[in-house]
Amino acid sequence: METQKKTAILLGATGLTGGILLRLLLQDDRYEKIKLFSRSSVGISHQKIEEHLGDLMQLVQFEVDFTGDEVFCCIGTTKSKTPDKEAYRKVDYGIPVAAAELSVKNGISSFLVMSSMGADAKSKVFYNRLKGEMEDAVLGKHIKNTYIFRPSLIGGKREEKRLGEWVFKQLMKGVNLVLAGPLKKYRSIKPETIAKAMLMVAIKGYIKPIIESDKIYKIASGDRD
Repeated sequence: METQKKTAILLGATGLTGGILLRLLLQDDRYEKIKLFSRSSVGISHQKIEEHLGDLMQLVQFEVDFTGDEVFCCIGTTKSKTPDKEAYRKVDYGIPVAAAELSVKNGISSFLVMSSMGADAKSKVFYNRLKGEMEDAVLGKHIKNTYIFRPSLIGGKREEKRLGEWVFKQLMKGVNLVLAGPLKKYRSIKPETIAKAMLMVAIKGYIKPIIESDKIYKIASGDRD
């Protein structure tokens, strides 16, 4: 009996992790269509890809086309790109929450979103508090299969230059070697690892909705415990 092929919705395909996840989805025969919602084109011509371009701050405009089996949300900005806190909130909180709302409206039962280690709605740190508020709002939509990924510092090459982040990443390469046991979750993590884990969880599910960085490593390596 042939398994019914799925349609994935991906937000953030032009980003580092989202771009890698897109390639994995294109290679996976379980998916027959990948709907991309973004401000600009990924520049890839493929029979599986269906692009919807526009202002993601107004995601509701895509309601008719926002249909599928799973939503992967890899949206995120940085302080250097979005220094204004209100604009930052519209991206890191507004877009994922709007995507979750559309998922509920259109009966999508799986929602996977990237957050960040340290996310806490009660945190005094703006970034951590914002991510925590986003998580609470998404979980509050009660989508059946909701999974929130909390990676630590993400390694990998980006198009834009971030000197401070680059220096920190170099330091983390050495620190990773001594972070063991309960401290493993503080190790920097590759975007390939996150993307692979997101795909595996979409396919097989997971026991908890919140997935910390060390668990992302385990899932990507095939360890489900």
